Amino acid sequence: QVQLVESGGGLVQPGGSLRLSCEASGSTEIFTLDTMGWYRQAPGKQRELVAIISSTGSTNYGDSVKGRVTISRDNAKNTVILEMNSLTTEDTAVYYCNAAGSILGASPLDWWGKGTLVTVSG
Repeated sequence: QVQLVESGGGLVQPGGSLRLSCEASGSTEIFTLDTMGWYRQAPGKQRELVAIISSTGSTNYGDSVKGRVTISRDNAKNTVILEMNSLTTEDTAVYYCNAAGSILGASPLDWWGKGTLVTVSG
């Protein structure tokens, strides 16, 4: 099973910046990753896309965060990084790492992290 471990969540001041990291690991090194990204879900709202990045570096950003976020990845470390600035209380949410890939070249799979809470409060 592939595990996604998120880090970097916590309390952020309004106007502050956020840096989230997600590392994918498994019991073996047989898995491969395609797209990695971040989603978020605020209380009472649907889960929404924050940003995704392919293994070749192409990116896509959610409308609600465009212009404020940058996503990058380190393929050698199976890690994706999300950087966001100018946070407001509207950014308070649980942020979930997501990865799409496969094990031993099988059909594509999706994996989700357990989520990391980001609270924006002054």
